[in-house]
Amino acid sequence: MSDHNLTLHTDKYQINMIYAHWKLNRHDQIRVFDAYFRKVPFGNGYAVFGGLERIVHYINGLRFSEEDIAYLKEQPEQYDEAFLQELKNFRFTGNLYAVEEGTIVFPNEPIVRVEGRIFEAQLIETALLNFMNYQTLIATKASRIRRVAPNDTLFEFGTRRAQEADAAIWGARAAYIAGFDGTSNMESGKMFGIPSIGTHAHAWVMDFESELDAFIAYAKVHPDNTVLLVDTYDTLKSGVPNAIKVGKYLEEKGHRLKGIRLDSGDLTYLSVEARKMLDEAGLDYVKIVASNDLDENVIFNLKAQGAKIDAWGVGTQLITAADNPSLGGVYKLVAKKEGNEYKPVIKLSANPEKMTTPGFKSVYRIINNANQKAEGDYIAFVHEEVETKDKIKLFDPIHIYLHKFVTNFQAIELLKPIFVSGRQTYDLPDLKTIRDHHQQQLTFFWDEYLRKLNPERYPVDLSEDVWNTKMKLISQKSFTVGKSRL
Repeated sequence: MSDHNLTLHTDKYQINMIYAHWKLNRHDQIRVFDAYFRKVPFGNGYAVFGGLERIVHYINGLRFSEEDIAYLKEQPEQYDEAFLQELKNFRFTGNLYAVEEGTIVFPNEPIVRVEGRIFEAQLIETALLNFMNYQTLIATKASRIRRVAPNDTLFEFGTRRAQEADAAIWGARAAYIAGFDGTSNMESGKMFGIPSIGTHAHAWVMDFESELDAFIAYAKVHPDNTVLLVDTYDTLKSGVPNAIKVGKYLEEKGHRLKGIRLDSGDLTYLSVEARKMLDEAGLDYVKIVASNDLDENVIFNLKAQGAKIDAWGVGTQLITAADNPSLGGVYKLVAKKEGNEYKPVIKLSANPEKMTTPGFKSVYRIINNANQKAEGDYIAFVHEEVETKDKIKLFDPIHIYLHKFVTNFQAIELLKPIFVSGRQTYDLPDLKTIRDHHQQQLTFFWDEYLRKLNPERYPVDLSEDVWNTKMKLISQKSFTVGKSRL
């Protein structure tokens, strides 16, 4: 699988910038960029990183085709022929480090770091953010849903409401990483090995003379995988009674009705009544599946109301992240290589939250050896060798008087080498391994950080060297908030 045709999946200003760098003979200078997000979506306490596999395929497929070059020749900028020839020979030769997919991540810490010629580091920004932002967003939403239904079966049902095919396919994968059990999307199932699931539509029932005829016909074709949609006409007066008849019919044939699905109405009331009817008929093994514009909030409330639902089909609200449809991840220049040194650079802003953290950095998860819980994440320069320290100081980057010293810890470096000198050095794990990694990640955190409502803020702290460098650069910059005078 390769996204070989996505080289021009970029913003026009990226091409214009790398052309300007080339014209000024700056294109081979080495730069370092960090990709991160500023705010956790959905009011959540954490995010789940996704998108790395597609980033890897994208980087491996970077080639300017003859068609790409011909298109660029049509642009009003009239790029030099020598520049277009440079693009023909373009290959990614830099270093790319990233956290592993399924990792729990937090605002303002690097989750992807790119070091390379400005020519290539700038070019890949748009696609990298596109893949990272969307899949991280959907994985985070899916994780929230899994948190409120930890023991239930979760199905991703969002394809027809997704923003085009790629969103449906890769969104289903992101949901699976974060704990969903299957998807209705067959292409995603084929590509990634995700269990594909499905029942039938209302149209199936409407196409027969009676609801019972439709149910029996479907059961004859799928005797070991029959889940009946019971709300086409009247759920409790028609749908469930007919499903019970089919359940008895299947028992006579040596099979079992697998489930019924509720897709409208008062799901709590209907599920409670349906459960009673099924149990009284001796069909206590039949599962109840619910759908109908579900999300973590609806599921949480339904469960609090005592709904008797075993499985949830979650579609629109998940695949579109309807209540927070963008992660807002950014990609910022943090260092320039000058000789053998990396000079930190900083972006200042009238919006304080948009200020960057300068320097060539890595990020570490500080795990308390006594209880195997995370004390916080620690952003340090790559030369600081955090893993070998006996003691580190964790302090709030805003309220620096809030601090503590940590000993007896392990520092887990989160950024792993994915590409080194343009060569992929990281073997992409299978999806089961990623899911297992995500589940293991959750064990590092106290429930206060993971809860759905009003989670405790998890510490993401700077090393003293990073913080001092940031303060020094701020003081060196002439920065005036307000209207400029020319």
